[in-house]
Amino acid sequence: MTKEYLEETTDGRFVMHSGNSSFSGRGLSNPAPYPINTFVFNKGKEQQVVIDEIPYTMPAQSLLPLVSNQHFVFERPEALVAWQFNREFYCIVNHDVEVGCVGFLFYGIHHPMFIRLNADDVSDMTYLESVFSSELVLRDNFQGEMLRTLLKRMIIKTTRIAKQQCESYRQFPDEKMDLIRKYALLVETHFRQEHEVSFYAEALNKAPKTLSNVFALLKQPAPSTVIRDRILLEAKRYLYYTDKSAKEIAYELGFENPAHFSRFFKSNAGKNISDFNKKRSPDG
Repeated sequence: MTKEYLEETTDGRFVMHSGNSSFSGRGLSNPAPYPINTFVFNKGKEQQVVIDEIPYTMPAQSLLPLVSNQHFVFERPEALVAWQFNREFYCIVNHDVEVGCVGFLFYGIHHPMFIRLNADDVSDMTYLESVFSSELVLRDNFQGEMLRTLLKRMIIKTTRIAKQQCESYRQFPDEKMDLIRKYALLVETHFRQEHEVSFYAEALNKAPKTLSNVFALLKQPAPSTVIRDRILLEAKRYLYYTDKSAKEIAYELGFENPAHFSRFFKSNAGKNISDFNKKRSPDG
């Protein structure tokens, strides 16, 4: 079952999937006409999920945030509940002061993030599922605002739970970790054009060395590693899910010289682009 709310004046979209056997994300192979964020709620047994061609086990009674351009296929999608929303419906960047999830739950350094729920959390999410379902049936002037309020509550609750499970957030205050979140969002926004730490350091009013020291202190990957991994992930997505040539991908990702991109890919992926499996195997 799929229920959708469409706000005609803004093109805001909110979608809820429950028992939908076709629920999946096709990423770059069949991109949605609008960028969309997703929460997946697995209130049943653990199951397998393949995200950008990498298999993971989604624990029982857990939540998983996903972002646009991710390709994902679940073993048993009909056993899941999922909520999806676009920027026009609720912009998490513009509302980050309220929800504090940007660069952590979404567009963060550590993904995928499987968030385990205790019995009370499962009960609360199940209640939200019921209220969302009821609200999506209504058609009145308050519907959109009520759905946004419920979504905001879910984001805040999920962020709280996830931070309690994150070692760095347990050791360091939110004020310090906010630098990591802001850096992650900047990288997500600019990684196609900007490949040097100095650009992001300047945007954050930090010296590159200071930024590296802070990341090390907070037990995070080096700033340069974050940039490298994000570029590599997008390169693999293009190779898996599109017919773009290596030269086209190089230019898409901000490499002026395709040969430079080829060296970057081999150095970080461990194989030549020509040896990389462009398409999933028929049995995959």
